[in-house]
Amino acid sequence: MSEAAVLQSHSEGFHDELEPSLTPGNSGKLGMWVFLAGDAMTFGAGIAAYGALRWYNVNWPNPADWLGITLTAVMTFILICSSLTMVEALSGVQHGKMGKMRGFLALTVLGGLVFLGCQAFEWRHLIFGEGLSIKTSLFSATFFILTGFHGCHVFGGVCYLSTILLRSFGKQPSVHEAKLVEVAGLYWHFVDLVWILIFTFVYLI
Repeated sequence: MSEAAVLQSHSEGFHDELEPSLTPGNSGKLGMWVFLAGDAMTFGAGIAAYGALRWYNVNWPNPADWLGITLTAVMTFILICSSLTMVEALSGVQHGKMGKMRGFLALTVLGGLVFLGCQAFEWRHLIFGEGLSIKTSLFSATFFILTGFHGCHVFGGVCYLSTILLRSFGKQPSVHEAKLVEVAGLYWHFVDLVWILIFTFVYLI
Protein backbone atom coordinates (compact mmCIF):
# COMPACT_ATOMS: atom_id res chain seq x y z
CA MET A 1 0.00 0.00 0.00
CA SER A 2 1.36 3.42 -0.92
CA GLU A 3 2.17 6.06 1.68
CA ALA A 4 -0.66 8.28 0.38
CA ALA A 5 -3.18 5.45 0.82
CA VAL A 6 -1.98 4.83 4.37
CA LEU A 7 -2.32 8.52 5.24
CA GLN A 8 -5.83 8.61 3.75
CA SER A 9 -6.85 5.54 5.76
CA HIS A 10 -5.61 7.09 9.02
CA SER A 11 -7.34 10.35 8.16
CA GLU A 12 -10.70 8.62 7.59
CA GLY A 13 -10.40 6.74 10.87
CA PHE A 14 -9.62 9.99 12.69
CA HIS A 15 -12.70 11.67 11.24
CA ASP A 16 -14.85 8.67 12.21
CA GLU A 17 -13.74 9.08 15.82
CA LEU A 18 -14.76 12.73 15.75
CA GLU A 19 -18.12 12.08 14.08
CA PRO A 20 -20.77 13.59 16.38
CA SER A 21 -23.45 11.44 17.95
CA LEU A 22 -26.92 11.38 16.41
CA THR A 23 -28.17 12.79 19.72
CA PRO A 24 -25.29 14.88 21.12
CA GLY A 25 -25.89 15.47 24.81
CA ASN A 26 -29.38 13.97 24.61
CA SER A 27 -28.82 10.24 24.96
CA GLY A 28 -30.89 10.22 28.16
CA LYS A 29 -33.82 11.87 26.42
CA LEU A 30 -33.57 9.47 23.49
CA GLY A 31 -33.50 6.50 25.85
CA MET A 32 -36.58 7.79 27.66
CA TRP A 33 -38.48 8.29 24.40
CA VAL A 34 -37.65 4.73 23.33
CA PHE A 35 -38.82 3.40 26.70
CA LEU A 36 -42.04 5.43 26.55
CA ALA A 37 -42.74 4.23 23.00
CA GLY A 38 -42.62 0.63 24.18
CA ASP A 39 -44.66 1.46 27.27
CA ALA A 40 -47.26 3.22 25.14
CA MET A 41 -47.75 0.06 23.08
CA THR A 42 -48.22 -1.96 26.27
CA PHE A 43 -50.82 0.42 27.66
CA GLY A 44 -52.45 0.71 24.23
CA ALA A 45 -52.80 -3.06 24.00
CA GLY A 46 -54.34 -3.17 27.48
CA ILE A 47 -56.87 -0.45 26.73
CA ALA A 48 -57.70 -2.01 23.36
CA ALA A 49 -58.24 -5.40 25.04
CA TYR A 50 -60.54 -3.75 27.59
CA GLY A 51 -62.53 -2.12 24.80
CA ALA A 52 -62.84 -5.35 22.81
CA LEU A 53 -63.97 -7.36 25.82
CA ARG A 54 -66.53 -4.72 26.73
CA TRP A 55 -67.83 -4.37 23.18
CA TYR A 56 -68.53 -8.06 22.76
CA ASN A 57 -69.85 -8.74 26.26
CA VAL A 58 -73.55 -7.96 26.56
CA ASN A 59 -73.45 -8.45 30.34
CA TRP A 60 -70.72 -5.89 30.93
CA PRO A 61 -71.65 -3.82 34.01
CA ASN A 62 -72.01 -0.07 34.02
CA PRO A 63 -68.73 1.23 35.52
CA ALA A 64 -70.58 4.01 37.36
CA ASP A 65 -72.41 1.35 39.38
CA TRP A 66 -69.16 0.07 40.85
CA LEU A 67 -66.52 2.78 40.56
CA GLY A 68 -66.35 6.06 42.43
CA ILE A 69 -66.37 8.61 39.63
CA THR A 70 -66.13 11.60 42.01
CA LEU A 71 -63.05 10.26 43.79
CA THR A 72 -61.41 9.34 40.51
CA ALA A 73 -62.12 12.80 39.09
CA VAL A 74 -60.30 14.27 42.09
CA MET A 75 -57.40 11.86 41.49
CA THR A 76 -57.28 12.95 37.85
CA PHE A 77 -57.24 16.62 38.83
CA ILE A 78 -54.38 16.00 41.27
CA LEU A 79 -52.35 14.21 38.62
CA ILE A 80 -52.93 16.99 36.08
CA CYS A 81 -51.83 19.56 38.68
CA SER A 82 -48.70 17.50 39.30
CA SER A 83 -47.85 17.84 35.60
CA LEU A 84 -48.05 21.61 35.98
CA THR A 85 -45.75 21.55 39.01
CA MET A 86 -43.34 19.37 37.00
CA VAL A 87 -43.25 22.06 34.30
CA GLU A 88 -42.51 24.70 36.96
CA ALA A 89 -39.74 22.53 38.42
CA LEU A 90 -38.07 22.34 35.02
CA SER A 91 -38.51 26.08 34.52
CA GLY A 92 -36.83 26.68 37.88
CA VAL A 93 -33.68 24.72 37.15
CA GLN A 94 -33.46 26.13 33.62
CA HIS A 95 -33.45 29.65 35.08
CA GLY A 96 -30.91 28.79 37.75
CA LYS A 97 -33.41 28.73 40.62
CA MET A 98 -32.68 25.48 42.44
CA GLY A 99 -34.96 26.43 45.33
CA LYS A 100 -37.91 26.78 42.96
CA MET A 101 -37.01 23.50 41.29
CA ARG A 102 -36.88 21.64 44.61
CA GLY A 103 -40.14 23.15 45.83
CA PHE A 104 -42.15 22.27 42.74
CA LEU A 105 -40.50 18.87 42.43
CA ALA A 106 -41.54 18.16 46.02
CA LEU A 107 -45.11 19.18 45.15
CA THR A 108 -45.03 16.81 42.18
CA VAL A 109 -43.92 13.96 44.44
CA LEU A 110 -46.65 14.89 46.91
CA GLY A 111 -49.24 14.80 44.13
CA GLY A 112 -48.10 11.32 43.16
CA LEU A 113 -48.30 10.11 46.76
CA VAL A 114 -51.81 11.53 47.20
CA PHE A 115 -52.87 9.83 43.97
CA LEU A 116 -51.51 6.49 45.20
CA GLY A 117 -53.26 6.97 48.54
CA CYS A 118 -56.58 7.59 46.80
CA GLN A 119 -56.07 4.56 44.58
CA ALA A 120 -55.31 2.38 47.60
CA PHE A 121 -58.50 3.65 49.23
CA GLU A 122 -60.50 2.83 46.08
CA TRP A 123 -59.03 -0.66 45.80
CA ARG A 124 -59.69 -1.36 49.47
CA HIS A 125 -63.34 -0.36 49.04
CA LEU A 126 -63.78 -2.47 45.91
CA ILE A 127 -62.03 -5.55 47.31
CA PHE A 128 -63.33 -5.59 50.87
CA GLY A 129 -66.49 -3.54 50.48
CA GLU A 130 -67.81 -4.71 47.11
CA GLY A 131 -66.17 -8.12 46.99
CA LEU A 132 -64.44 -7.54 43.66
CA SER A 133 -61.15 -9.21 42.78
CA ILE A 134 -59.12 -10.00 39.70
CA LYS A 135 -60.93 -13.37 39.54
CA THR A 136 -64.49 -12.06 39.92
CA SER A 137 -65.19 -11.14 36.29
CA LEU A 138 -63.60 -9.86 33.11
CA PHE A 139 -64.62 -6.35 34.14
CA SER A 140 -62.83 -6.52 37.50
CA ALA A 141 -59.83 -8.34 36.00
CA THR A 142 -59.21 -5.71 33.32
CA PHE A 143 -59.89 -2.91 35.79
CA PHE A 144 -57.36 -4.12 38.36
CA ILE A 145 -54.75 -4.94 35.72
CA LEU A 146 -54.96 -1.55 33.98
CA THR A 147 -55.17 0.62 37.09
CA GLY A 148 -52.64 -1.53 38.93
CA PHE A 149 -50.12 -1.36 36.09
CA HIS A 150 -50.56 2.40 35.96
CA GLY A 151 -50.24 2.64 39.74
CA CYS A 152 -46.88 0.84 39.50
CA HIS A 153 -45.77 3.51 37.03
CA VAL A 154 -46.85 6.28 39.39
CA PHE A 155 -44.95 4.62 42.25
CA GLY A 156 -41.89 4.29 40.02
CA GLY A 157 -42.22 7.96 39.07
CA VAL A 158 -42.44 9.02 42.72
CA CYS A 159 -39.24 7.10 43.47
CA TYR A 160 -37.58 8.55 40.35
CA LEU A 161 -38.47 12.15 41.17
CA SER A 162 -37.61 11.71 44.85
CA THR A 163 -34.13 10.53 43.88
CA ILE A 164 -33.60 13.58 41.67
CA LEU A 165 -34.91 15.83 44.45
CA LEU A 166 -32.62 14.38 47.12
CA ARG A 167 -29.51 14.47 44.94
CA SER A 168 -30.19 18.10 44.01
CA PHE A 169 -29.32 19.33 47.50
CA GLY A 170 -25.84 20.76 47.42
CA LYS A 171 -25.90 20.95 43.62
CA GLN A 172 -25.59 24.12 41.60
CA PRO A 173 -27.76 24.94 38.57
CA SER A 174 -26.27 23.35 35.45
CA VAL A 175 -27.17 22.00 32.05
CA HIS A 176 -26.76 18.48 33.44
CA GLU A 177 -29.26 19.08 36.25
CA ALA A 178 -31.73 20.61 33.80
CA LYS A 179 -31.47 17.57 31.53
CA LEU A 180 -32.14 15.20 34.42
CA VAL A 181 -35.31 17.07 35.35
CA GLU A 182 -36.40 17.32 31.71
CA VAL A 183 -36.05 13.57 31.12
CA ALA A 184 -37.91 12.81 34.37
CA GLY A 185 -40.62 15.23 33.24
CA LEU A 186 -41.15 13.27 30.03
CA TYR A 187 -41.88 10.17 32.09
CA TRP A 188 -44.22 11.97 34.47
CA HIS A 189 -46.22 13.63 31.69
CA PHE A 190 -46.58 10.26 29.99
CA VAL A 191 -47.95 8.73 33.20
CA ASP A 192 -50.47 11.58 33.46
CA LEU A 193 -51.57 11.20 29.84
CA VAL A 194 -52.09 7.45 30.23
CA TRP A 195 -54.23 8.01 33.31
CA ILE A 196 -56.47 10.45 31.42
CA LEU A 197 -57.05 7.72 28.81
CA ILE A 198 -57.78 5.10 31.48
CA PHE A 199 -60.13 7.47 33.30
CA THR A 200 -61.99 8.19 30.05
CA PHE A 201 -62.31 4.63 28.72
CA VAL A 202 -62.67 2.69 31.97
CA TYR A 203 -64.55 5.07 34.29
CA LEU A 204 -66.58 7.37 32.05
CA ILE A 205 -67.52 5.52 28.85
